[in-house]
Amino acid sequence: MGAMDDLISPALVAQMRAALRSVAPAMDTPNLAHAETAVLGASLRRRVDIVRDALLDDLPAGFAPTEEVVLYLLGEPRFAGWMIWPTTEVVAARALGSGSEQDFDSGMALLARLTTGLTSEFAIRGLLAARPERALAIMQTWTTHDDEHVRRLATEGSRAYLPWAKRVPWLLAHPRATEGILDGTYRDPSEYVRRSVANHLNDLSRIDSAVVVDIGKRWAGDPNVNTPWVLRHGLRTLAKRADPGALALLGFSGDELDVERPQLSRGLVPWGEEIAISAQVRNHGSAEALVAIDYSIGFQRANGSVSPKTFKLAVRRIPPGDTVIVDKTFSFRRITTRTYYPGRHYVAVQANGVVSEPADFVLDDPRPSQMTAR
Repeated sequence: MGAMDDLISPALVAQMRAALRSVAPAMDTPNLAHAETAVLGASLRRRVDIVRDALLDDLPAGFAPTEEVVLYLLGEPRFAGWMIWPTTEVVAARALGSGSEQDFDSGMALLARLTTGLTSEFAIRGLLAARPERALAIMQTWTTHDDEHVRRLATEGSRAYLPWAKRVPWLLAHPRATEGILDGTYRDPSEYVRRSVANHLNDLSRIDSAVVVDIGKRWAGDPNVNTPWVLRHGLRTLAKRADPGALALLGFSGDELDVERPQLSRGLVPWGEEIAISAQVRNHGSAEALVAIDYSIGFQRANGSVSPKTFKLAVRRIPPGDTVIVDKTFSFRRITTRTYYPGRHYVAVQANGVVSEPADFVLDDPRPSQMTAR
């Protein structure tokens, strides 16, 4: 098991039991005691579920008694760090299990308090799925909260494609539903919140690009000093796709561009080495062009297919009738975030969405030859 899994360790569960004994001395916690060893060997997500289920079994039934214990825990110094995650899941489960609107609202408020210690972004997904419009109305009020963690819970917890979190189909079907939350936070004083806003906007670009461009136009018309960064980061996927509206918002221009097929330093790349890429971009227009230049590598996959991945290359101003040459070196050294497979790859370069012809190369097989000497 890796370090991430060990964030919820037997020692952390024992610390949680000690915190509970401090605030509720009469409460027995046999299931949480069992969880101290049950978490060993499990993934982080599974450890969260183990501790959550133990707490649900040990805590008194019903939302109100659980809320009372959790509120006491918030004043206990030992209640801190990763033990908060399974606690947020308990709060969500109790609030939903009640069926009461009052308990739902109280559960949302308690998640907002808990998020300041770690995050409630995963637990809130169940409440969003159950009553999306009610949950979003409450989250809208958080956009003016004094605590940046609560404001971020509004933006991050309602993302369409929040990493590690369960999908909320209603959000995918209603891409404008979180517009008010984003409008209330895109000029937030906290970079922590603004980054969440940009990632939220980028999520929406995978659902409805027109909605995202419309939001971007409104923000561009009422910006502050941080708005250009939020737009660049939030429109990054649309920019790679050369969406005309996104490119215009980002200030790129020039629709008479030509990109030559890239030149490669080698056709056969030894395993673990690098390849140099060079391409020419020409502006055939009568005005200067501001051009976003990206390159894609078609990576060989384990099943024999080739899947492209786009990377930023450069931004260039190209006078009318002029040409720029862009260069890049890509390394196939071993990294933890990507697995390379031998075989045919390709490189293509694009400028404001105008894509070159691909240039092929082969990544050498690192395995020793199977031929035997005679």
